[in-house]
Amino acid sequence: MLSFLSRRPVGLLAAYERDVRRGLSSAVRDRVIMEADLAHLPAPVQRYLRVAGVVAQPRVHNFRVRMRGRIRGGRDARWMPFAAEQYNFVDEPARLFYMTARMGIVPVQAYHRYVGSSARMIIKAAGVVPVADVSGPEMVHGETVTMFNDMCVMAPATLVGPAIAWEAVDPRTARAAFSNAGVTIRAELWFNDAGELIDFRSDDRYQTSPDGRTMKKVRWSTPLDAYRTFGRARLAAGGEARWHEDEGDYAYVEITFESVEYNVASPDTRRQASTRVDTATEVGTGGRRAAVSA
Repeated sequence: MLSFLSRRPVGLLAAYERDVRRGLSSAVRDRVIMEADLAHLPAPVQRYLRVAGVVAQPRVHNFRVRMRGRIRGGRDARWMPFAAEQYNFVDEPARLFYMTARMGIVPVQAYHRYVGSSARMIIKAAGVVPVADVSGPEMVHGETVTMFNDMCVMAPATLVGPAIAWEAVDPRTARAAFSNAGVTIRAELWFNDAGELIDFRSDDRYQTSPDGRTMKKVRWSTPLDAYRTFGRARLAAGGEARWHEDEGDYAYVEITFESVEYNVASPDTRRQASTRVDTATEVGTGGRRAAVSA
């Protein structure tokens, strides 16, 4: 029943899939990242990109991530298991995040949509009962932080882009200002001796109350660990999202990244490529048959 309700034209999954198709309709331009593209970055960021394996690889125009973990609405709230998928688009920044969770026996859906200068978070129970519907300038500001965090954690190749102003701090720390659609957010990146990103901290993200009615600025961080290889990239496979409140900090998300894919083609593009391959195979096979017959 939840699957049916979520896929209705007004369902959250249907809305997510429409936005993904629209984003994937843009052409992906091939260009390889060279060592010279890293020259303007602070030393620890350069090292991170080399460790991540981005040099001599194509620039990233979009990426898809699948993940699982658990989430809670507050310091003392009960944890809920979740599974999620998200697409990020880089050239015209967008973040589309769709999550399913379970509150006891009740299934919960959430869709975070950040496109251009707008952002909205919708949460529904059992596919139909509204739990939260949040938008507005605070949401845009917060999702701009999350978009940049995704770039740092999941797609380091995007950090060479012109929308980021970098500031060197020391051999293991750098600061960045990321701008999009008239909004600029700031963050600090921390690295270990191996050159891996181990934490991302920002004071520009807003904490939403469990009912979605109020928002306030709270320091936000995402400590990372469990580095492994995803295709040709070496990235953190696990981490947390933490709020740093006056009473102390706590994790409200614990996450494991299951897959990361770059420059995902639209289904139409994949079908066209498959058709071209099939046609070429038929022509080639026919040619070999003709030669044998002759």
